[in-house]
Amino acid sequence: MSSPVAAVIEVAARALVDSPDAVSVTETSQRGATVVELTVAAADVGKVIGRQGRTADALRTLLAATAHRHGIKATLEIRDPGGR
Repeated sequence: MSSPVAAVIEVAARALVDSPDAVSVTETSQRGATVVELTVAAADVGKVIGRQGRTADALRTLLAATAHRHGIKATLEIRDPGGR
């Protein structure tokens, strides 16, 4: 992890899933904003997204608050573990 924004997402995601060792968080920079990509095991994707996307929305809110606190713009992308 290279930033506190990625660290917050990784800690939260590891707490949500059954396979915390399969959690992977990467950061890239696109158009002046940080894109945080979260990848989890295929069986845990539903837990990270949640009912009607509520958990994913909560993770995005947590990311936005942390990014604002550190003076950066960031977005969260939840990746399909198959790479699709």
